[in-house]
Amino acid sequence: MKITILAILAICLCSLSLSAQNNYAVKGMVTDTASRVKLPNTTICILNAKDSIMYKYTYAIDNGLFAINGLPQGKFLLLVSYPDYVDYVEEFTLDATHPTHDFGNVNMQLKSKLLMEVMIKGEIRAIKIKGDTTEFNPKAYVIQPNDKVEDLLKQLPGMTIDKDGKITANGVKVGKVLVDGEEFFGDDPTLVTKNLRADMVESVQLYDKKSDQAAFTGIDDGEKTRTINIKLKEDKKSGVFGKLEGGIGTNGYYQSQAIFNKFKAKYKLSVYGSVANNGKIGLGEDDEDKLGMTNIGQMDDETFRSYSDEDDGWDGKYYGAGQPWARNAGIHFDSKMNADKASINTNYKLRSMDVTGVTTTTSQQSLTSGIINNHSAQTYDKSSFRQKLDAMYQFRPDTSSNFKIGADATLRNSKTDDNYITSTDNGSNVVLNRSNRTNTNNNDQKLVNVNGLYTHKFKTPGRTFSLNLGTSYDENHSIGYVNSETDFFNPLGALDSIVEVHQLKTTAATHMVINSNATYSEPLSKTFAIIFNYGLGVNNAHADTRSYDKGPTGQYDVFNSTFSNNYNFNQLSNQLGAVFNYKKGKALVNFGTKAFAVDFKQVDEYTGIVYKRSFINWAPQASYQYKFSLQKSFKAEYSGRTTQPSLEQIQPIRVNTDPLFITLGNPDLKASFTNRFNVSYNTYGVVSGQSFNVSGSYAFTTAGIANNTITNTSTGKSTTQFINLDKTSSNYFIWTGFNRKIKPIDINGYFTNIFCVCLI
Repeated sequence: MKITILAILAICLCSLSLSAQNNYAVKGMVTDTASRVKLPNTTICILNAKDSIMYKYTYAIDNGLFAINGLPQGKFLLLVSYPDYVDYVEEFTLDATHPTHDFGNVNMQLKSKLLMEVMIKGEIRAIKIKGDTTEFNPKAYVIQPNDKVEDLLKQLPGMTIDKDGKITANGVKVGKVLVDGEEFFGDDPTLVTKNLRADMVESVQLYDKKSDQAAFTGIDDGEKTRTINIKLKEDKKSGVFGKLEGGIGTNGYYQSQAIFNKFKAKYKLSVYGSVANNGKIGLGEDDEDKLGMTNIGQMDDETFRSYSDEDDGWDGKYYGAGQPWARNAGIHFDSKMNADKASINTNYKLRSMDVTGVTTTTSQQSLTSGIINNHSAQTYDKSSFRQKLDAMYQFRPDTSSNFKIGADATLRNSKTDDNYITSTDNGSNVVLNRSNRTNTNNNDQKLVNVNGLYTHKFKTPGRTFSLNLGTSYDENHSIGYVNSETDFFNPLGALDSIVEVHQLKTTAATHMVINSNATYSEPLSKTFAIIFNYGLGVNNAHADTRSYDKGPTGQYDVFNSTFSNNYNFNQLSNQLGAVFNYKKGKALVNFGTKAFAVDFKQVDEYTGIVYKRSFINWAPQASYQYKFSLQKSFKAEYSGRTTQPSLEQIQPIRVNTDPLFITLGNPDLKASFTNRFNVSYNTYGVVSGQSFNVSGSYAFTTAGIANNTITNTSTGKSTTQFINLDKTSSNYFIWTGFNRKIKPIDINGYFTNIFCVCLI
């Protein structure tokens, strides 16, 4: 008992001691030096004197007064900032004899007054904090002639850029790079960082951009995109500039690039072009097509695509294998009109890509019935030509309403010619099969997307309404040939049988999606709000895939019904949801759910078989976020998701492009449900450039859909089928990252660690 009482007493004394260590404070009043006018909303920052890392911050209230409590003892810097005023900096110490430091009147001086009286020379302040925005001054960094924005960003604390031009700021991927707050060549960051000169930049702003919905409603949903805004110098917003470069290397390698820009106050015009065969495929643009705008429900266009993608199609992208010959060109134009109430943003992009190469693969399967060794050599020749035009028009008739209309159109042709030579043997080096097959495909695609958005803010803050209408149309036509010969051997190594495939395959497919979504937000109190949404979606598709065998005359004119299909697909989706939002102080809580009611009908035009399904998908969500300061935050999230089996898993279209790999359907397949929990903690020092990030997730799935593959060790042939797991499967993921600027050698040092486990 005595030991217990002593332990409790020690803990209490420890708690009192810890509390006392953080019981120091500062206070004061911010005023104008000349007029003695109180300056409200002034930013007050407490920095560690040793490394200038921010510890706490606040804002002065209406009468200019400020106070910060809960500080530890030590040496600090007081930094006071206010627009158009010179920054105020003072060093101070907190200890047992001075637990509170009263700065009295902090007198701020206008920059204009200061410049009229005396010229001050000194070190340029590299970083400034304005609310939630960190602003970097390029004058504090070394900018060489012809440096691009990318070269400037590499010098900023906490910034890293990989070989592909992707930017990470304080451990978080940068999703957008804006120019004077506007998108430049769409949302591709590298077209800004590699296009604009560094000496044109007035400042670089780093902040977490709220989601479009949060920015519109004023209700913080916790969704943020790390964003960099490049603010140009006033004298650089008008003018003509560009870049021309080229090079020739050994073995016939070459690279060339040209960029032209013409800027004025109200518009920007940019043109670029590049040609290379050394692996440089352009300016880093992402050609991902967004088909279907805002699809509603779980069964989307990917369900339909499984009908028409049985041939080895190519998306026209380079993934690092083979030698690419890339030609790129693009034009960008944006302008503001009607006293900045209206704006237009247009882009035209063209890309031509050829890739040739050889890939060899060796793999081994350890099965209960024996060992299977697979050997494959692939030679390929691929080409793609793509052009895309998009435009966005926005009109703001008043401060409460906004109209936005966007459209894009894409034409693409891709050709592939693949040859595979494969062999399979067992653990005793006995050959089981050999195969030689060639797949060719020529595909033409047309894509059109149109989207309209209307938003309106009512007089009551937080009460808003928005309506989104969108449609997309996709048309595909392809023709290809499959020619293969597979030899199967008996256990003694003698030829047992030969399977040959010689077929012509054609595909004609169309796909149309129409979506609508209405959202209404209502503030229930100063800290509590609710967001309702309803959406209606229509998804119609038709795919006619035909196979023709080679006839006696050598022509591909014998119709093969086994590997042909003609499907019509119609889907109707209704979405209804409500999300509650609570925000008070530094804490933010979101919770709610969405429900998707989906009905679809599939008709096999060859057999007349009608397949119908109706289901409801639930999507519950909840999150808690606490922001200790601008540079330190904690977030915990939960989400639930229903995954319906796709038609490809239930009733796959029979394909014979690879006779050694057979897929079976499973009409008894059920939906699975996944619960996921995510936790993350992030902190970084603005001045030191030091950041630490840790995140983790845990998920468990009931009735999970998994691929069950059975390999015949006698023939080497594999049969696969999707099944529902009997047991609950789970996995967890942990990631940590540390980054710090190493000043003596002026480089960023970083450490990352990833740990992932999957349990069934």
